[in-house]
Amino acid sequence: MLSGLRMELKGDQLSVTGSDLDLTISVRTAVSGEADGVAVVPSKLISDIARSLPPGAVTVEIADDEARISSGRSQFAVRTIPAQEFPQFPEPAERSVSLDATALANALREVVSAASNDESRPILTGVLLAAEADGLRLVATDSYRLAVRDLPGTSVLDEGQQVLVPSTALRELSRLLGAAESVTLRLGERDVAFEVGDVRVTSRLIEGDFPNYRGLIPASQPNQLRIGREALLEALRRVRLLAREATPVRLVMTSDTLELLAITQDVGQAREELDAQYTGTELTVAFNPEYLIAGIDVTPGDEITLETIDALKPALIRAVDTPDFLYLLMPVRVS
Repeated sequence: MLSGLRMELKGDQLSVTGSDLDLTISVRTAVSGEADGVAVVPSKLISDIARSLPPGAVTVEIADDEARISSGRSQFAVRTIPAQEFPQFPEPAERSVSLDATALANALREVVSAASNDESRPILTGVLLAAEADGLRLVATDSYRLAVRDLPGTSVLDEGQQVLVPSTALRELSRLLGAAESVTLRLGERDVAFEVGDVRVTSRLIEGDFPNYRGLIPASQPNQLRIGREALLEALRRVRLLAREATPVRLVMTSDTLELLAITQDVGQAREELDAQYTGTELTVAFNPEYLIAGIDVTPGDEITLETIDALKPALIRAVDTPDFLYLLMPVRVS
């Protein structure tokens, strides 16, 4: 029963597991156990009860198909779900590798947001983990933008191996990495498990072939804009206020100036100039402001480059000081 939480007590260790079959999360915690056993309880109801209880000790007793919960003067009795109805999951693969939690958290922040949310195209809802000559590569695309992040020196997969992990699982994992030092990864044939302290996130892998993203990345870009990342972000957020109803933001690039322009018919327009270094042909290129801001926001460093060929071919955003990340964005055609 996927609406329930499986609670298993062994000695003084309580394990709580929830699953939707594609994603499974298990948590272990130390308790004062009296009798070992397994019970499945309604997940939303038990969570609401736990949040409502006052600070202090909580007692949980399972008897006669009921979970009896008490804390202070509060008492609840909740009907349990037959434990045999909860799905059985195989143990994760024995082979494991340890990853630096901070490096992985940064990589996920930079890449996962570029994955698609469109479930009709499941391949694009995943993040590709691929073995590279010098480490691990993470790649995500929704067909409008592409994010690529390398983790040099990180050996997770066999040579030439790649797997596709649902972005939903990696978003859950990201929430666990804040205070962690390391992550244990266990890769099976059809699933992957990430262990952070007492929490394990297990996800089915996505089957299918990821797009040939390498063919999307231009070999050379004759035009290059170099600019402070934070100044550009702040200006884009201001100009975006007038980019309504899918209006793009235009970037007018000349030798020493970047002009941002948004014009929405019957609403108004916004214009802002920024100092920048630009080499190449004077060019105006337009982008979806949300995608552009998202890419610049996750690009590391104080300075970035925007590399272009023309107004219709993909543009590359890179960090000046960090070669391990790139963000590719398709322009928007404007008249």
